Amino acid sequence: MHNMTETSVPTVAELAADTLRFDSFGLAPEILRALNDQGYVHPTPIQAQAIPVVLQGRDVMGAAQTGTGKTAGFSLPIIQLLMAHANTSASPARHPVRALILTPTRELADQVAENVKAYSRHTPLRATVVFGGVDMAPQTAILRNGVEIVIATPGRLLDHVAQKSVNLSQTQILIMDEADRMLDMGFLPDLQRIINLLPKQRQNLMFSATFSPEIKKLSASFLNDPVTIEVARSNATAENVTQVLYKVQEDEKRDAVAFIIRERGLKQVIVFSNTKIGASRVAVHLVKQGIKATAIHGDKSQQERMAALEAFKRGEVEILVATDVAARGLDISEMPCVINFDLPYNAEDYVHRIGRTGRAGAKGDAISLHTDKDERLLVDIEKLIKQKIVRLQLAGFIATSLHTERKSASFADRPERSPRPAERTAERPVRSYQPPREKVDPWFLKPYEPSASPAPSKPLLSNATNEVLKPQKKAALLGGFVKTN
Repeated sequence: MHNMTETSVPTVAELAADTLRFDSFGLAPEILRALNDQGYVHPTPIQAQAIPVVLQGRDVMGAAQTGTGKTAGFSLPIIQLLMAHANTSASPARHPVRALILTPTRELADQVAENVKAYSRHTPLRATVVFGGVDMAPQTAILRNGVEIVIATPGRLLDHVAQKSVNLSQTQILIMDEADRMLDMGFLPDLQRIINLLPKQRQNLMFSATFSPEIKKLSASFLNDPVTIEVARSNATAENVTQVLYKVQEDEKRDAVAFIIRERGLKQVIVFSNTKIGASRVAVHLVKQGIKATAIHGDKSQQERMAALEAFKRGEVEILVATDVAARGLDISEMPCVINFDLPYNAEDYVHRIGRTGRAGAKGDAISLHTDKDERLLVDIEKLIKQKIVRLQLAGFIATSLHTERKSASFADRPERSPRPAERTAERPVRSYQPPREKVDPWFLKPYEPSASPAPSKPLLSNATNEVLKPQKKAALLGGFVKTN
């Protein structure tokens, strides 16, 4: 495909599974040093299978559960492949864009960029991230100074292409993270425009947690004889995540979330809502209940969303109420639980949502609330994941709305007051209702009186001749009026 395909690496079959380490892939010392800084020694299954194939220059379609290390599965080998072009020159021309990573959301782009920068920190390679919702000027300055790796959302990348601040003509590797969303009909036009700007000869990688048969068929037009890597059953959920389902009434759901959080003593939890206004209302309700919570959704500015994520990661905010904009790619360690306030409309989003917990082999809980109207969504989810979700009763839960109903019922049970004595009623005079009268100006009530006829106007007379003055005609030439003595 291109000269980078000639890299020779050992295959996974040649390496003993129990002794497989990152230094077994022939990665550069600078990359191994960065991995050692973060305490990474052994690759995950998706990394163990993807890294050798990518290093061989093959196109890849990789499917793995969320939280299994897909980002390192493609970022480590592309950094290794680009090491041949690494240099310390200050000239932007020596640092063209050689690898392009596309992501569907701003949050995922920022997360991938953090990982890529961490893995390449000891190399001369440059990397940057571009996404919408923030000022373009700082992004433009970095792009024009030259970068080898660009992580971007499609819309903002096309904005930079239109302003000629980025050139993709030397891009050798295209990576689509969360490819099922990238190839969704909403992203396809922008994606096609970007692909048309890339060289025909390139390496293509697609990584995602889910691949539907329709997506596989569509991706066939972008990949060249790809190697399919699936380390788990397609659309499967992690076995170390315990899934439970509680049935409640629609108006009890906010109280149920607060009850679950308090009863379990949960911290670092994401609560998923299908709507932006729903996420905001849940967050406000939790704050009123004394729980540190905030919301993140599309109506928030990029600065607000990033600030909320950072506060959540630092532990300043215990509960993050989010729409599916935060469901993909967020890598937050030690998240014990996720709560589905609403069951997702798309069954595949359920897999992504609960993939936020139980990462890297840790145990986690996925709690979902559902009502009678959610039965169809529940059937679709269980059909996709090929298992029944355990139904439980929310023991000890009494919604605030039930207290309100009981309070209203107690008022209804009170005896009616005895009627007032007839004597007191008879003493009061009966007053008939009189509508208010509008004030009327008396002037409008006067009869019509014709005004006196005005005196005829007199013509203007000359004092000397007592004749009616007539205006005199004057002639003018182009040079002006004729002088008169």
